[in-house]
Amino acid sequence: MRGLRAATTGAVALGALNTLGDFVWARFIPAHRAVFGLAHGMVLLLALGLCLGLARGRPAHGALLGALIGLLAALVFYALAPLLGYWAMLAAWIALWAGFAWVDARLRGGAPPGETLTRGSLAAVGSGLAFYLVSGIWTAPAPGGPRYALHLLYWTLAFAPGLAALLVELPRTDARRGGRRDEEPPRLGPVGTL
Repeated sequence: MRGLRAATTGAVALGALNTLGDFVWARFIPAHRAVFGLAHGMVLLLALGLCLGLARGRPAHGALLGALIGLLAALVFYALAPLLGYWAMLAAWIALWAGFAWVDARLRGGAPPGETLTRGSLAAVGSGLAFYLVSGIWTAPAPGGPRYALHLLYWTLAFAPGLAALLVELPRTDARRGGRRDEEPPRLGPVGTL
């Protein structure tokens, strides 16, 4: 399966970067301010765009679009937070994966809308579910401060389904021929033999 290594490496790298972000928030930012959250979202999702861009051979383009998606996702969070509380983070997380499906389609030079929608939906649902399952590191923090090894694991798990949905290429089949789409059809020999 092409793309599995890039998805795995990207999930670990993004897990480490987000854990570093958690460290910075815990150590150096005494009070939450929206400007810090907007910058945080831009930087972290610039890195996600960079991961997609590296996998698609267009790192600068991926990083730029990632920063844009990061800013938009952070704005979604701050717009919804007064209404939804922490649930706004989950809504923004799901929305950002839809945005990254669009980014990935652009980085690949275009993709059929159905494929982009399918990949985006799988990324949003899979990563949204993973994000929800690990969200206790923010909603019920450990007494005595963050446990960063656990944060690294949880962040990695939160990114893995989304990156896998966008980057892993499964072999495509052509149902009419019963084989892979990129294979030549069987050639018939004399009198209909193979």
